Amino acid sequence: MQASCNQLHNPPGTASDEDASASQCVHSSRSTAGSSFHPGDVHIQINSGPKEYPEDPSSRNPRSAVCNCAHGCAHGRFRSHSHSEARPPEDFATESGEHGSGSFSEFRYLFKWLQKSLPYILILGVKLVMQHITGISLGIGLLTTFMYANKSIVNQVFLRERSSKIQCAWLLVFLAGSSVLLYYSFHSQSLYYSLIFLNPTLDQLSFWEVLWIVGITDFILKFFFMGLKCLILLVPSFIMPFKSKGYWYMLLEELCQYYRIFVPIPVWFRYLISYGEFGNVSRWSLGILLALLYLILKLLDLFGHLRTFRQVLRVFFTRPSYGVPASKRQCSDADGICSICQAEFQKPVLLLCQHIFCEECITLWFNREKTCPLCRTVISDRVNKWKDGATSSHLQMY
Repeated sequence: MQASCNQLHNPPGTASDEDASASQCVHSSRSTAGSSFHPGDVHIQINSGPKEYPEDPSSRNPRSAVCNCAHGCAHGRFRSHSHSEARPPEDFATESGEHGSGSFSEFRYLFKWLQKSLPYILILGVKLVMQHITGISLGIGLLTTFMYANKSIVNQVFLRERSSKIQCAWLLVFLAGSSVLLYYSFHSQSLYYSLIFLNPTLDQLSFWEVLWIVGITDFILKFFFMGLKCLILLVPSFIMPFKSKGYWYMLLEELCQYYRIFVPIPVWFRYLISYGEFGNVSRWSLGILLALLYLILKLLDLFGHLRTFRQVLRVFFTRPSYGVPASKRQCSDADGICSICQAEFQKPVLLLCQHIFCEECITLWFNREKTCPLCRTVISDRVNKWKDGATSSHLQMY
C-alpha cells in the first residue's frame, strides 16, 4: 500500500500513468478490507522531509487523482449508507414475508413430525386404553343408559294421558337394576359410601381413582332421581294432574343438581389433603392450602345454586298462573278449538293477549317458551326448565 502511494508521488511522464495510479488506489482500498482499515479508506504516506518538485502541470495530476479517488470512495460509502437507510417499503414487506415463510416452515416441520410419530402415538394410545378398558367401557355404558332413559322419560311426559305405564315401569326397573348391578360388581370398593358423604374402602386415592368414584356416583344419583320421575309418571292423572307433575319434575331436578354438588366434596378433600402425608412440612402445608381453596370455591358455587333453588321453591309453592279461566262465550268466539292440540278446549285459559288455550297445552308450551304461540306476546318472564321431565347431562366431576 505504501509502495503504491510512493509511486503516485513520482512524477510520471505520460497520462497513462495517471490511470494506473487511480487503479492502484482502488486496488489498495480493497486490499485493506482485511486489515484494520475500513473498506474505501485511503492510506497516504507523508514523508518526514519536504520535497519540492518542479512546477509541472502533469505533476499535479497524480495528487488530484488520489484526492478524486478518496472523495469518490467516501462518496460511494455515503451513498450506500443512505441507500440502506432509505429502503423502500417493498424491502420490509419482503422481510415480513420471509418471517411468515419461516413460521410456515415450522408448522410444516411439526406436521411432518406428527405424521412420522403417528404409529408410535397409536401404540401408546392402545396401551393406555387397555390399561383403563374397564373404566372406559363402564363409562360408555352409563352414558348410553342415561341418554336412553332421559329421552324415554321426556317422551312419556310429552304424551301426558297417552303415556305408556308399561314403558314407565320398565324404565324404573331398568334404572334400578343398572345401579344395583354396578354396585354389586364393585362391592369390594364400597362405592355406595360416597352417596352418604363417606369415603370408599380404598387404600390410597390416586387421581384416576377419584375420577372413577366421582363419575360413578354422579351417574347413580341421576338414575335415582330419574326413577323418582318414573314413579310420578305412574301416578294417575286424577290424583296428580299434569300441571302439578311438571312442578314436581322441576323440583326433583333442582334437588338432584344441588345434592350432586355436595357429594364429591369429601372425596376431593381427602385426595388434596393426602398430598402432604408422604412429604415434608412444605408439602403438607401445600395440601392443606389446596383443600381450603377447593372448599372456598365449592361454597361460592353452592351459594349460586342456592339462589336458583330458592326461586324454584317459590314457583313450586306459589304456582303462578299464565291467565284466567275463559268463559263459554269466549271459547265459542274462538271456535271452541285449541290451536295447540287441535281439539276441544279442556280447562280453557285466557292469556293476557286474549288468546285461549287448554290449561295443560299452554303449561307445556311455557315450559320451553316465554311468548304466546299465536301473537308472540311475552307472557312469562322466565322459562320453567326441567318441567318437561328432562335431566341435566352435566357431569359433576369436582
